[in-house]
Amino acid sequence: MLTLWEGLRRAAALALVALAACVTQPSLSESVPPLPKNERPERPKGHIVACGERFAVDAPVVLWTEAPYYDATSTTHRFNPKAGRVLAEEGPRLVLGRKERDGIPTLQPNSGDLALLREHVTQFVLHYDVCASSRRCFEVLQDMRGLSVHFLLDVDGTIYQTCDLRETCWHASQANGRSVGVEIANIGAYPVSSAAETLEGWYSIDEEGPFLQYPPWYGETGIRTPDFVARPRQRERVRGFAHGAEFEQYDFTPEQYASLAALSRTLSEVLDIPLEVPRDAEGRVRTDALSDEEFRAWSGLIGHQQLTTRKTDPGPAFDWDHLIQRAGAVAP
Repeated sequence: MLTLWEGLRRAAALALVALAACVTQPSLSESVPPLPKNERPERPKGHIVACGERFAVDAPVVLWTEAPYYDATSTTHRFNPKAGRVLAEEGPRLVLGRKERDGIPTLQPNSGDLALLREHVTQFVLHYDVCASSRRCFEVLQDMRGLSVHFLLDVDGTIYQTCDLRETCWHASQANGRSVGVEIANIGAYPVSSAAETLEGWYSIDEEGPFLQYPPWYGETGIRTPDFVARPRQRERVRGFAHGAEFEQYDFTPEQYASLAALSRTLSEVLDIPLEVPRDAEGRVRTDALSDEEFRAWSGLIGHQQLTTRKTDPGPAFDWDHLIQRAGAVAP
């Protein structure tokens, strides 16, 4: 994640609850025209947009041109601020198009050159958002930090696309120009010494196991599925390492894995990105950061943890092999 915890902690300390009302947002990109009624997909199937073209995804997708309008191309704040809220200055949250790099020509704003986009994008970067909902994640990115990411994946499996894939979002430092990013709603991973205290403030347990329970100060979650209960795919907290330190985390929901697998499959087909993650010599998923040379050569899925020693996402609970197996399977 993009150190969103700082923003979340500040929001919690000030007891600032996000409001549902939105402000008028000037957009830097052209609107995507709606599909004719007879061509609109039935849920849960949806479409993502790359270079102005729509591509089918076997999961629910909400575009930035649809309510609730999580539009990363907007230069304004998305939610009405309360008094005391610390907001980023208004202005761009991303770069339109893709800048020239490594001999690859510039992809101009509003370009329809999908072949050139494939040359630019070689990585699909996975983050956890430390916000526990896509609504709060977009608020922190758009309003409080002036950052962006192509996709938000909520606990119920709803995917929000915030801009065309041809845009360069600000989510992973050196990988921004060559990647597409997704923020997955999850409160994150914590050192084993403090994990229980932190995670027990976000999860309760009933006869069916643990479930996400938002604190009283949290306010509106924005979860699209009515009365949805977010339960980790694995009942027990998972321990694992990142950069030599041990962390603990609750798993993501089955709905998130299903939607992320569908999204990964489509991105692999559209952008020619391999369905693989960096591994060590024994075939285990890497828990360290790639070297500069390895990073430049890598094409495929990658966690933020594998890009920098400062990050641990998507965390030890994330089941890479499960994702890749599902993403590689033929959709029913």
